[in-house]
Amino acid sequence: MSHPMPRVVHRVVFPADKDVDVLPLYVDQGLPPQPDIEEGWRPSKRKRISVARQTEWHPDDVVSRRSVKVRPNERLSFASYFNAFPAAYWRRWTDVETVALSVRTSGEGMVVVYKSNARGISQRVHSERVSGSRESSWTLPLTAFGDGGWYWFDLIADHEGLVLDSAEYSVDSTAPRGRLSLGTTTFNRADYCVRTIAAIAADEELRESLDEFIVVDQGTQRVRDREEYEGLQSELGPQLKVIEQGNLGGSGGFSRSMSRVLETGADYLLLLDDDILVETEGILRALAFADHCLVPTIVGGHMFDLHARSVLHAWSESAGGYRFDWGITEGLEHRHDFEQDGLRSSPKLHKRWDAGYNGWWMSLIPRAVIEKVGLSLPVFIKWDDAEYSLRAAEAGFPTVTLPGAAVWHVAWIDKDDSIDWQAYFHLRNRLIAALLHSPFDHGGGVLTRCLATDVKHVFSMQWYASAARVDALKDVLSGPGHMHATIGSKAAELRAAKSDFSDADFKPKPADFPQSGRSARRAKRSSPKPPSYAMLPFWLAKTSVRQMFVPPVPEARERPEEVVAKQDATWWRLAALDSALVSNAEGTGISWHKRDPRETRKRLREFAELYSRLYAQWDRLSREYREALPEVTGVPAWTQTFEGNPAARRDGA
Repeated sequence: MSHPMPRVVHRVVFPADKDVDVLPLYVDQGLPPQPDIEEGWRPSKRKRISVARQTEWHPDDVVSRRSVKVRPNERLSFASYFNAFPAAYWRRWTDVETVALSVRTSGEGMVVVYKSNARGISQRVHSERVSGSRESSWTLPLTAFGDGGWYWFDLIADHEGLVLDSAEYSVDSTAPRGRLSLGTTTFNRADYCVRTIAAIAADEELRESLDEFIVVDQGTQRVRDREEYEGLQSELGPQLKVIEQGNLGGSGGFSRSMSRVLETGADYLLLLDDDILVETEGILRALAFADHCLVPTIVGGHMFDLHARSVLHAWSESAGGYRFDWGITEGLEHRHDFEQDGLRSSPKLHKRWDAGYNGWWMSLIPRAVIEKVGLSLPVFIKWDDAEYSLRAAEAGFPTVTLPGAAVWHVAWIDKDDSIDWQAYFHLRNRLIAALLHSPFDHGGGVLTRCLATDVKHVFSMQWYASAARVDALKDVLSGPGHMHATIGSKAAELRAAKSDFSDADFKPKPADFPQSGRSARRAKRSSPKPPSYAMLPFWLAKTSVRQMFVPPVPEARERPEEVVAKQDATWWRLAALDSALVSNAEGTGISWHKRDPRETRKRLREFAELYSRLYAQWDRLSREYREALPEVTGVPAWTQTFEGNPAARRDGA
């Protein structure tokens, strides 16, 4: 039996480029929150007490990736996203019982160690005055972190100042160090890819554990053609593996990486999106965490907004349930801004939140999981990551979203993917996942929810999305065989169809269309409001009659009635119009939505028929998809799909 050896699992780090926009993720310059005498501590937003900042940040205070200066008579706290230690997650999911904190300093001042509980209540557990070059160490138990809590430390400088030379958390470990492969898939985002490759190449400690960085290039603007590629290939050598194939979406690209790991024998595959900025320290933390998990565990990282870099997309996400949808775990909120509310002033973030799945912007999957449950579903994009975690959980492999491991990615609020060609994949893949994993009769409420979404698309004059979703229902009804058969062609087919729909024809500005103006019959109407729950049946009846049988006013065919901003383009507002110019989420274009009673009748009739068939055939289809799952996610089927979809030529053919 091997003897325990110290292993560093969490180093205190700072932004390599000294970027002030990400500073709140690494340090907290404020004072600790003060106790609320009446309630004991700041327990709710209703009695929020802000954390005062003592000084503005000085970028030059960052000495190196691991070292920072604390100016004279100032205080710096590491109660931050990247530098606090997520004790509750180590307590729940690993075999670790204690963690050792070592802090090396130069200068005069004090080191103060804190811990918190699941309610966000902080407690000072150790303090030590330091002078000269000094290493301070403590062994910290994880016993009291069953439901939540963190460890961190503060530095308080005397009048001469203090320097943090380095700090780290380590554990006594008998676990072997796993070998890690990274896998990314890209479609014409070679610039992002080479930036990520360069970040990996520059991290020497990460490269010591790196088996391969697998880049699955599915585009025509190749990673190999970037001028930086030759130097990166020379630097990484056999650690960089570029595979070129046809465009099979995220599920096809990541499945190729999974298949490769089964060949090479790496212990883990960490999936990364192509359009990200990566904090490489988070990769090392995910690897160390996975090495110590009680059972093979999918270890995911968080996603921060690439355009608002202190903003977190979601702390924990879940999938499934009665409505069979994905989304933020109940009790949490989207888009937490650490610049506004740091870790110490956010009690909810001290509770341990257990995820149902983790997006594949950053997700570490043990090879043992891949061997047991197979590769991704062949669904191109959408739901592949959520379905994989559901499938893994049924086989006994949990998913953990680990604080302190994260990437920056473009936020969903800047995308229109539910109303473009991806509307097909949103619906089809959700229904396939429900057929595979929903424990409820007829999928619980999933059919009702999906039908409601389709009615909203029709009432919003979103004919392109409606047509794509009709196609999705037909393919679901055709059975599991269509997934591999169409994965290489469906996206192109959907994109080609957009030219048939005016609502998918985006132009740069409103001046590219006839001048808008409300008809006389509607000029006096105020902006509509959403129907109340009690009035919804009457509103639907009235609106359905109008949508299906009342002709649009003649003026609306010649010019749009209104120009509607994307954030105002709700389904109930668009349902009140005969035509409108609607901008896209990116703010780069605008399209003309036109009401058409004939098209409305056609689409509603199709949806009614297809959902009725799906409801009636649910049990049979569920059985077919579940029986086919091992085959469609197996290596032989995927290998055949890879071979049948070779890389496109560089000219796009």
